Amino acid sequence: MKVSYLILLGGFFVGISSITAQDKTNLKLEDAIQLAWTKSNEVSLANTKVDTKKQELQSVKNNQYPDLKLTGQYLHLTEPTVKLDFDAGSGTFPAPDQVLIGQASLKVPVYSGMKIQNGIKLQDNLYQAENAMASKTKEDVAMRVINYYANLYKAQRTIELLKENQKSAQQRVTDFIALEKNGIIPRNDLLKSQLQVSKIQLSLDEALNNEKIINYYLITLLKLPTETKLAVTESDLINFPTNSIPSDEQPALQNRKDLEALHFQEKASQNNVDMAKSNYYPSIALTGGYAALNLNNVITLENAMFIGVGVSYDISGILKNGTEVKVAKSKALEVKNSEELLKDNIRIQVQQAITNYDLAIKQNTVLNQATEQAVENYRIVKDKYDNGLSDTNDLLDADVEQLRSKISETIAKVDVIQKYYELLSATGQLSQTFNLSKI
Repeated sequence: MKVSYLILLGGFFVGISSITAQDKTNLKLEDAIQLAWTKSNEVSLANTKVDTKKQELQSVKNNQYPDLKLTGQYLHLTEPTVKLDFDAGSGTFPAPDQVLIGQASLKVPVYSGMKIQNGIKLQDNLYQAENAMASKTKEDVAMRVINYYANLYKAQRTIELLKENQKSAQQRVTDFIALEKNGIIPRNDLLKSQLQVSKIQLSLDEALNNEKIINYYLITLLKLPTETKLAVTESDLINFPTNSIPSDEQPALQNRKDLEALHFQEKASQNNVDMAKSNYYPSIALTGGYAALNLNNVITLENAMFIGVGVSYDISGILKNGTEVKVAKSKALEVKNSEELLKDNIRIQVQQAITNYDLAIKQNTVLNQATEQAVENYRIVKDKYDNGLSDTNDLLDADVEQLRSKISETIAKVDVIQKYYELLSATGQLSQTFNLSKI
């Protein structure tokens, strides 16, 4: 018999959660994605990394501004012994007991082999790369929400079908008990119908348990209260956007945020090469300042201002810097190779997503027909059974096939939607679909 198939139904819904007869909350898919983008730890971490890169960029930009330093000292002196090398007359030289020193210095960088400018470009590209990775994180989180919603809908619809079938199976048992008592059917037919009810109950318990798990996963991601029970309606998923279906990898190469991040990282690696080469050149800066000195009872120095040019050149660095340049070039090549590798992987992912979407559509069409056939077959077998032209095994098998086809049809319908969103995710168009790119 095929009745044993029911006990395996729970395997189709790994990670699916359960909602009991308690009050349920309906949350639109778009609202759930927005909530996840606002509340989830992954997005919060990604945003924090972006803010860190932004501050690092500002820190590097500050290097192009002048350095202004103020220093001052007050020193108390003991009674010093003062001897002069020149004739100061017969007067007694005053003994100073304190000294005051004040100084202000200004240094304006003029040229450093473009190190400052390349450092700014490097950090700006790293900031842009982190921005792109944050967008990729948001798309990944959105796809997780979609999958949770799809699996939750599968579970809830499956539970409904199991409960409906359970009622009819229990009614069949009630009818068979009366028939068995009157000697119309053998006892083993009654036992078969009772066994079917038990197996339906096992499958129902498994589905309820899995539903409970996925509901917990979802509310944890959305930071909702632990007692929240979410209900997913058909309109939450079935009425998905009808955008044009991507047919090649070109949209992905234009829209994928992880590829965009690597592009900016490649530019940053080239900036790093330029920074390494800048060590071949001297550093030039304008310097200026003001100094004041007061040696109590001896000397007062005021309005001592100075201005000049400072040049520094690390001669030994010319010999050593060649290795640093080679290291920077090698790292730039690593990023370039990583970018090409990612492009190959993107092409594979897109083609796989297109194939999976096409397969889901074909399977949905076949399973829709199979459901119609299974329902009609059960009607015919039931009619034959009522007229004594078929046995209990045929009736129970037809009932199981009808239930299985309805469940498979539900799964196939939602699979089409999941594969559609997976295709959008593979081509980097998921955010545009929900118009969430500004969140």
